[in-house]
Amino acid sequence: MTFDPTADATPEEIQARVDTLLEENELVLFMKGNKLMPQCGYSQKALDILQQYRDDVVAEDVLPALDAYRAALSEHSGWETIPQTFVDGEFIGGSDILEELHQRGELADQLGVDADDVDDGLEAPF
Repeated sequence: MTFDPTADATPEEIQARVDTLLEENELVLFMKGNKLMPQCGYSQKALDILQQYRDDVVAEDVLPALDAYRAALSEHSGWETIPQTFVDGEFIGGSDILEELHQRGELADQLGVDADDVDDGLEAPF
């Protein structure tokens, strides 16, 4: 078992962690579980979609302090549902919005990548 620094964190510490992640990273996915073991289908879908475009997704597992993360994230997005994707500190959406942007061919622009560089070999079946 690995050490999880957020397991006993206060709501204030989680808010500071969310703020720091959004300030210091270009692409952040707040999800249930982690990249190796997503714990919800929506989180898996969001991760799969994002990884078609970029390999630098910073994934933050919200499960150790779910209520505190929801509260902290709602300050930035106005949403309480998970997963949530942020680019340059701005809320993009959850898995359904990512899927819609992907299907309309608009996600590459949102993520700041050239559409020709998208890894279509990982196309998710949705």
